Amino acid sequence: MNVMRMKKIVFAALFCNFIAYAFAQTPTLEQIMAEPDWLGRQPIAPYLSMDGKTVYFERKKEGSFNRELWRLALPDGQMEKLSTKAMRQRDVREFALDRSGRMAVYARDGDIFVRDLSTGVERQLTATEDDEYAPQFVDDSNTVGFWRGDSYFWLTTEGTLIEKLTLKHELPESSADNAYDPLAKQQLEFFATVRREEADRKAKKDEQKVLKSLSHPDAAYHVYLGKHMQVVARSVSPNGQHVILVLEDDRDERGRPGHLARFVTRSGYVEIETLRQKVGRVAPRPHYLVWLDVAARKKYEIDYRTLSGIHDDPLADLRKKARRWHKKNGADQQWIEENLSAPEQRPVEITDIAWSKNNVAALQIRARDNKDRWIATLDMKNVRLVQQHRLTDPAWINWAFNDFGWMPDGRTLWYLSEESGYSHLYLRDTIRRRTRQLTQGHWEVSEPKVDEKGAYIYFRANRPDPTKYDIFRVNTKSGEIEQLTHWGGDSHFLLPRDSRGLVLLHSTVLQHPELYWLDLASGASPKRLTHTVSDAFQSIDWVAAQIVKVPSSHVKRPIYARLYKPKTLAPGKRYPAVVFVHGAGYLQNSHQGWSDYFREMMFHTFLVNHGYIVLDMDYRGSEGYGRDWRTAIYRQMGHPEVEDLEDGVRYLAEHWQVDPKRVGVYGGSYGGFLTFMSLFRKPDLFAAGAALRPVADWKHYNHEYTSNILNTPQLDPWAYRASSPIEFAEGLAKPLLICSPMLDDNVFFQDSVRLVQRLIELKKTRLFNIAIYPMERHGFKHASSWLDEYTRIFELMERHVKTPQEAKAN
Repeated sequence: MNVMRMKKIVFAALFCNFIAYAFAQTPTLEQIMAEPDWLGRQPIAPYLSMDGKTVYFERKKEGSFNRELWRLALPDGQMEKLSTKAMRQRDVREFALDRSGRMAVYARDGDIFVRDLSTGVERQLTATEDDEYAPQFVDDSNTVGFWRGDSYFWLTTEGTLIEKLTLKHELPESSADNAYDPLAKQQLEFFATVRREEADRKAKKDEQKVLKSLSHPDAAYHVYLGKHMQVVARSVSPNGQHVILVLEDDRDERGRPGHLARFVTRSGYVEIETLRQKVGRVAPRPHYLVWLDVAARKKYEIDYRTLSGIHDDPLADLRKKARRWHKKNGADQQWIEENLSAPEQRPVEITDIAWSKNNVAALQIRARDNKDRWIATLDMKNVRLVQQHRLTDPAWINWAFNDFGWMPDGRTLWYLSEESGYSHLYLRDTIRRRTRQLTQGHWEVSEPKVDEKGAYIYFRANRPDPTKYDIFRVNTKSGEIEQLTHWGGDSHFLLPRDSRGLVLLHSTVLQHPELYWLDLASGASPKRLTHTVSDAFQSIDWVAAQIVKVPSSHVKRPIYARLYKPKTLAPGKRYPAVVFVHGAGYLQNSHQGWSDYFREMMFHTFLVNHGYIVLDMDYRGSEGYGRDWRTAIYRQMGHPEVEDLEDGVRYLAEHWQVDPKRVGVYGGSYGGFLTFMSLFRKPDLFAAGAALRPVADWKHYNHEYTSNILNTPQLDPWAYRASSPIEFAEGLAKPLLICSPMLDDNVFFQDSVRLVQRLIELKKTRLFNIAIYPMERHGFKHASSWLDEYTRIFELMERHVKTPQEAKAN
């Protein structure tokens, strides 16, 4: 190869690299909305090996929606992707240890294994086509218990079956045979032939029963639950002698399900998919509690009467008001009684079960009306629940911050509670019946983990800045709190059993989560273990969000927000702006870590590059700011939040040179709902809006989420009217874009269709457009859909938020 040709090739390569680098500095929508592999495939869902010396984690498989498993030896190992063969010997996320901590038992690929952690020797105990699960050591390291279907097995670690318990839903035939029946009794009295045949049949059956018991000695203990009782949860004590069952009656009405139609299918035919019920159509089934004393072969049904407030009706006043309202609106008395009568005892659900090392069961119980949460222990001697804690909220008990468990001493419970207004740690001595608060302040504790000796509880918290999450630990005796990381950003952690260090998952606003090792003994700074952010992503001059405090005109607290703006503002210029509204309602997005809305973060850089300022607010109802911030939206969704958005627009105008008449809004899911509420209820607030996968009518959303905040449509029709955008659709006066996935099994496509029909009938045709996505669910997956959606959003803002001169200039 001659020198001139070599120079041309080198020059061409350098030129291509220069072009690629220049392109990367100003990303296009195509790049931002492409498959996210180009950002770098970050560690996802890390967990520790059974000996605590290796961290396993998932990564997105390149060019696929699937994930692959990787591992890294602590603290100095290299990342290694597990081969198909290595997957067979992988450590699993869930396992149980014996009392010595030397032996581990676990289920992998549906079979049961034990491992000696000192030698690493693994032994397989079962090899069946059925799935076995939830294994544990029973009393010592020589006996293992596990479930297979509705049967629980006790097995030696050598593979010898000791005993089996089977849950059955039908009564044994002998019970049916012995049931009193006057007609059958008469047959036996009248006819000797019938008596002889019956005697022969019984004798044969008794003989077969004896033979079966000799051939299958494992079939020792059958528990009959009842024909219609379904097992929701099951938990076995450490000694294997007690089983807690949570049941529900499948005869309880389930209601009419929702449906969606798939139009783009492999078969070429329209296919119908059955979905969940809508809120309030049928109340969730109550949970029944059963305790099995295996040693005594006895079954006990445990009632809830000892829980304080279990017979109260916190919705009594609302119930009376609803009776009058429905009667006035034409409901007959039968409907009123069926839908609005107070239960004799409040229905509950069992949300968690924990066993102490002394075989005492603690249960977390939640009222189905969402107003109470109890923690109780099971008094086996007196067959009753003993209440240890009650948390009451006139709005709703948070679905987060409900962690609890036993301390190593076997008598003390630890738990999280929002009773002070923020999530904090408490200790409860169940013998002396005394409670001690371990942490306190205007900040929130999450992800608590107790060390093996019970000396410390490690946790994640946003102390003292609600937008920064670091790792702390509290001394359980002195109550002294120690801050272990001082990064800011956002951090999560894994705690090895020996507590020698922490595996950290840390991120910043411009770096997705990476793994780090923090050596607790040395006091050294955390050591970075993974480097998965791509060069392509790092080469771009992203706009790093600035956390700002927006003054509130309604509460004596600021509204935290992410602000995206140019590095310098042109003197005297009035900028257009876009307000992004995060989804989920109860979610924090204005923190200093990597956002789940990473595409939106990149899109906001794109908007800034095209002349906009962007504000992303943690409106009231968002996570991270305590109970009162969360419950401010009770029975009035879309009202406090829109007030906060108004304050956001005012803040942009007063502090960042934004023209308040040229502000657009967009958001997805709950953010789409708030886009609707803003445009419909405050038509002069925004110049245009895009509602993505939006809720238009809360009566069509699910029960689990909606009933917390709005009760049910039968009980609280006023809350649903006040909170549903479709009720305010006549207020639309500015351009609206609706983007709705047709396969959405969270917010049904029907929601958008009903709103469109409402807007048509209101003659709002020129004010709205709808884009549908035939192959997407609630969370988009395909890059082509992302690109289409955000191209439409950008064009909406360019057309209706900017002046014609500004739009032309870009």
